[in-house]
Amino acid sequence: MDLTEATYHRLLEELYARHPSVQNQGFTTGAYKPGLDGMRRLDAALGHPAQRLRAVHVAGTNGKGSVSSMLAAALAGAGLRVGLYTSPHLVDFRERIKLVEPGGWSMIPREEVFRFLTERERDLEGLSFFEITTGLAFKWFADIDVDIAVIEVGLGGRLDSTNILTPELAVVTSIGLDHCALLGNTRGAIAAEKAGIFKPGVPALCGERDAETEPVFEARASVVPCPLFFAEDFDVEPFNTDLTGPYQAANLRTALAALELLGIGADREALAHTAARTGLRGRWERLCADPEVICDIGHNPPALAINFRRLRESGRPLLIVYGIMADKDLDAIRPLMPPDAHYFLVAPRGERALPVAALAARMDGFRCTVCSSVQDGVNQALDEAKTTPGCLVYIGGSNFVVAEAIDMFEPL
Repeated sequence: MDLTEATYHRLLEELYARHPSVQNQGFTTGAYKPGLDGMRRLDAALGHPAQRLRAVHVAGTNGKGSVSSMLAAALAGAGLRVGLYTSPHLVDFRERIKLVEPGGWSMIPREEVFRFLTERERDLEGLSFFEITTGLAFKWFADIDVDIAVIEVGLGGRLDSTNILTPELAVVTSIGLDHCALLGNTRGAIAAEKAGIFKPGVPALCGERDAETEPVFEARASVVPCPLFFAEDFDVEPFNTDLTGPYQAANLRTALAALELLGIGADREALAHTAARTGLRGRWERLCADPEVICDIGHNPPALAINFRRLRESGRPLLIVYGIMADKDLDAIRPLMPPDAHYFLVAPRGERALPVAALAARMDGFRCTVCSSVQDGVNQALDEAKTTPGCLVYIGGSNFVVAEAIDMFEPL
């Protein structure tokens, strides 16, 4: 089979169909396969690329994608060729696997994806989508001989496919209540899963400390054993970056502390342009200036509490295009939502989305318009913005809502 536009997209469709992904199907038995045995078998079949990578491993409930991108931007600013593995993607599958260099960034070539999926078909049997994409990333990074790879955990840490790595630094950005059915119903239990990426002798950095999670991190570091650090103990100077969300100051502090532990000078210019230098999208991103349209992928209560507070504090009329996955805790999110906003309720494409009628039925007391699609919701919000002076349009609630919106305004 030769590589063409049609064969490439058909191969990706077959990948999703034969190896269900959490991004599309949710945390079903076929899509989510905790444990490392399958990943270790794949790594062995690929020639153990995980063992050849110098890496930074990044876990956390929120902020891990931003911190990973900050680190990649700064490391490239220091003259290194950096592999960057994150998930999920918003528009293009290849967003997950990038090369960040001093001169710019690029996604894994389609030719590499095509070759891997066709030539390694036998090795991929019985594996999850995430195991396959992780193997693809590790092999490509090893093949192109990156100087260092920044690897974001997919879910949790202890049983995540990426945890076959032995990195130079393990980072846990934040701990919040998300994916509780899989990781635990308390922040302490979730912290224990994230701390599963700690490795003997490898420095571990936590982005935040509190009474519930700090003892968990300390206990794990003692057992491993490994040196443990907290970002708030580092004397770092904050500055503005092109990631403007209200949570990015904490992410920047964690990234700066990580660079100090790695012995890499913080390139302020590179960090200030993280999004531009790594292609990161959907983090309090302005899609339009008039009217002002902001999108953000924050989707769990800890992230949305910050976003909704910023929206309320703006004092502006709010038009919110909102959709949510069926497995998210809407009961915990609803009290956080600005009460005076006009909500345009949507259901993004995909099996995981909460149907818009079900979402509307749980939005008593809010001014809501039920929309037929994300595109319809965005268009209706933009129409109302024409007659609402000074308003702010916010698009969020789910990665998938943001992905469809980005594709309307400015496709990747």
